[in-house]
Amino acid sequence: MMKENGLLISEMLREKPYVIDFFKFNGLKLVDEAITIEAFIERQPYSLFEDMGLDKKRLIRDYYAFIERMEAIRCGALLQVDSMTLLGGKDKDGLPESGRLVMKKGEIIGIVGPTGSGKSRLLADIEWLARGDTPTGRRVLINGEIPPENWRTSSAHRLVAQISQNMNFVMDLSVQEFLRLHVESRLIDNPDEKIAAILNEANHLSGEAFDPSTPLTALSGGQSRALMIADAALLCISPIVLIDEIENAGIDKVKALKLLASRDKIVLIATHDPLLVLNADQRIVIKNGGICKTIWTSPDEKGICSELKQLDDRLSQCREQLRKGQKITFN
Repeated sequence: MMKENGLLISEMLREKPYVIDFFKFNGLKLVDEAITIEAFIERQPYSLFEDMGLDKKRLIRDYYAFIERMEAIRCGALLQVDSMTLLGGKDKDGLPESGRLVMKKGEIIGIVGPTGSGKSRLLADIEWLARGDTPTGRRVLINGEIPPENWRTSSAHRLVAQISQNMNFVMDLSVQEFLRLHVESRLIDNPDEKIAAILNEANHLSGEAFDPSTPLTALSGGQSRALMIADAALLCISPIVLIDEIENAGIDKVKALKLLASRDKIVLIATHDPLLVLNADQRIVIKNGGICKTIWTSPDEKGICSELKQLDDRLSQCREQLRKGQKITFN
């Protein structure tokens, strides 16, 4: 973690203007810039940290981690991930699982298996960049090599973004304000164009359109996931995206997967939805906590997708009719 001990906040703002976003994002009001960050945080009331769910030491660490992350972005030092390799560990009975799986950028990988079989555990192993130190004993390689230990905690090497079935915002911001904070934190040269592009993609994914002035807290579950998927695809720098169960998320799920993959990200999705599974390039089959096999999607299976899409569209139409209080009709 980088340290700027002794530098006043005013000096930091001159050298790194983006630092102001840290204070805005955390709801911290700068009254005196002629002090260090440590002194500033020490002066904040205890009630503030209680509301934030943080302590003073953690907020100071977050401050320096934020600077480290932003400097990596500004200097172009973020890692290019061309491949991720998963080395097998063991299942719940201690038996070895399938040995080696290589995933490349732009690929979609489905993760299938019964409820409780270990799909989420696999996602957690990848998020943690497992080094044989999780219950499964799996290992994750990046570009064919063991990633450094500090990548697990370094904000400058945050390789993984995660999107789950249950996503809710608690910030008192509009969609526009949220996106502007995120875009400016990425030092984007054309923030207005980027914000408009994210909103456009989010509304293409969502079953219900929303506008920039909509409060984050007023978004439905589907709208929230559509926004975060569009954000992850067009703005998030993490090259690996993990998705846990979005089949009932109120979005165009196939379009969401293809959008992420088109941005050269490695996309893994744990799902029970056959439409999502057959739109993946390959699938990992989980049984009893272990990988029992991997299957590449065949041309015949790809051909089935069009039939499944028609069925899925019909189900979506029925859901919409029910929501509107209409009777179900068959055209």
